[in-house]
Amino acid sequence: MDHEGRQGSRVLKQPGAPEADHSDARTLKPDSYARWRSSLLGRVTEQIEQEAVLAAAGELEGLSVLDAGCGDGAYSLLAQRRGARVTGIDTSEAMLDVARRRALVEGAPIDFIQGSVEHLPFAAESFDVVFMVTLLCLLNDPSLAVREVHRVLRPGGRLIVGELGSYSLWALQRRLSGWLGNSFWRKAHFWTVHELHGLIAKEGFRVKSTTGSIYYPPVGLAARTMCGAEGLLGHLGAFGAAFLTVSADKV
Repeated sequence: MDHEGRQGSRVLKQPGAPEADHSDARTLKPDSYARWRSSLLGRVTEQIEQEAVLAAAGELEGLSVLDAGCGDGAYSLLAQRRGARVTGIDTSEAMLDVARRRALVEGAPIDFIQGSVEHLPFAAESFDVVFMVTLLCLLNDPSLAVREVHRVLRPGGRLIVGELGSYSLWALQRRLSGWLGNSFWRKAHFWTVHELHGLIAKEGFRVKSTTGSIYYPPVGLAARTMCGAEGLLGHLGAFGAAFLTVSADKV
C-alpha cells in the first residue's frame, strides 16, 4: 500500500506499504512506489488488490471515472485501459507528475488534477464511478470525503472503496509500529466491515458487495506460497483480510 499524505491524498495503495519519507512521517516520495512494486511482496499484493477492485467496479467501458486520491496513477491507468474516461485527483504534485509521465508513456488521455478529496473541485453528478482505494484510512474527515463523492456521482453511480482491514496481521504489525513511535501508523485507521458499511450508508449509498483479500502475513515468501488460496479464503468471509473491497451505489 502506497501512501502519500493525509489531507485527501492517495494513501496506502497496498497493504505492504513502503516506508514514509523521514522529512514528513505522513508522506512518501514517488520512488517509494517503484521500490514496493519491485519487491516480491509488493508484486503479489498489488496484483491481488487490483483484481479485487476491478472485479467490484465491473464494466467501465465508456464511463466517466474519478480516481480519488490517485497517487502515481496506477488505478487511473487500469480504468483507462478498460475504456473509461478518467480523472485523477491528489494533493501531491510530485505524485501527479509521476502519474502524468506514466500516462504519457501509455498515450492515455487522463486528466490529473491537484486538489483535496474532501473538497472536490467538480460539479454535482459529474462521474459514473469513483475509486477510493486505501484513501479513507488516513483522512481527517472520512465522512466529508464520502459525502463529496456522493455529490459528484450521478444517480445510480458506483463507489468502489478499498481499505485496510482491522483484523489482520498487517494491521497488527502497523499498530505495533505506531505504538513504538511511528507517527504515520499511529494516525492510521484500520477498518472493520461494519464501520465501512456504516460510513458509506450514512452518506447515501447502498452497499452491493464486500470482499476480503490478502490473508497471508506481510512476508514475501508467504505471499508467493499462499496467494493461490486467496479465492477460497475470500469465500470464508472478510475476517483476517488485510484488504477490504466494498462496492456501493448512490441511492
